[in-house]
Amino acid sequence: MSEDAPTIPGNGIRTFVALLVNTAVANVSTSFMWFGLTFWIYIETRNVLSTALIGAALMLFVALTSMFFGTLVDRYRKKPVMAWGTGIALVIFVADAVFFFAVGADAIADLSRPWFWIFAVVMLAGAVIEQLRSIAMSTAVTLLVPDARHANANGAVGAVEGLSMLVTSVLSGLAIGFLGMGWTLVIGISAVAIAFCHLLLLRIDEPRIVRTEGDAAPTGWVDLRGGWRAVRAADGLLFLIFFSMLNNFIGGVYMALIPAVEAAEQTVIQRVVPYRQQGRVFGFARMFEAAAAPVTSLMIGPLAEFLVIPYMRTDAGQAKWAWLLGEGDSRGIALIFVVGGFLAVVLALGAMLMPQYRSIVRQYARAAPPAHS
Repeated sequence: MSEDAPTIPGNGIRTFVALLVNTAVANVSTSFMWFGLTFWIYIETRNVLSTALIGAALMLFVALTSMFFGTLVDRYRKKPVMAWGTGIALVIFVADAVFFFAVGADAIADLSRPWFWIFAVVMLAGAVIEQLRSIAMSTAVTLLVPDARHANANGAVGAVEGLSMLVTSVLSGLAIGFLGMGWTLVIGISAVAIAFCHLLLLRIDEPRIVRTEGDAAPTGWVDLRGGWRAVRAADGLLFLIFFSMLNNFIGGVYMALIPAVEAAEQTVIQRVVPYRQQGRVFGFARMFEAAAAPVTSLMIGPLAEFLVIPYMRTDAGQAKWAWLLGEGDSRGIALIFVVGGFLAVVLALGAMLMPQYRSIVRQYARAAPPAHS
């Protein structure tokens, strides 16, 4: 275990649970609006390529900003970082809603005019800034939860992220279908505001950051070099990040992450990386992992729009794949999902045979804290 690991406060678990609930509300609210935008523009345009571009843009900007966010997490205390991220995102969402109501839904739904792209980019900015919470939340597990329960805590965080995707995909569809984009914005912004107010009232016992001679303090505002050094210092960790990146290539098919993989990666990082460097390592990892999804998203979008979906609408395509995919209207997307899932299983089995996998397992075991801690 890292020698600079923070002392777990007596109320650490209770604080973590409160922070987890707060994060759940914030994530669900942000995803609710982002999914709502995706569903709304698909309903208005019936264009799969436009939704692929929107999803890819989110992950691309997450990749571009993750190292900056990770440096901020290492430079400042975790609660202020989370509060500032949520507060700025809230202001951006409010501004975007004002723009939506001022311009009007009909004008924004017209892709030939600039209003939709302005509306989407502003919402994209809010969703990206909200990602700052995810990096801070991963380091908060180290701060608030004993090492022996890190896997459980990370599983809970992953479950929250997974459920937020599942729940909001349903709720956003219902909201768009019955209430429209305007009310979807109002509901989502109200929930983000509640999460922000609750976060301001939440107390987190976090030690003041004190830098000593030789400490790996962040250099600049985007400490890519520091993140790289911290990753390389833990034997096998680069392989784990690379595996997660490959996992996200598959995730780009669905534009979702797989919580079990993310939880395992976070548990390893929290044990083998010094606490004061974890923000940059999580940022480094997220930078590469998030960059993977847009690649497949931009590949799958045109492939689905121009090849797979038209093929599955032909008599030949329907006859060949009916035994597996049925006879519904979404057989093209279903075929892509089946192939993506098969590739994910092959990737996982292959990774377990790699020597780097055994190396990171040994590194994790060596970094275990004494049994009494």
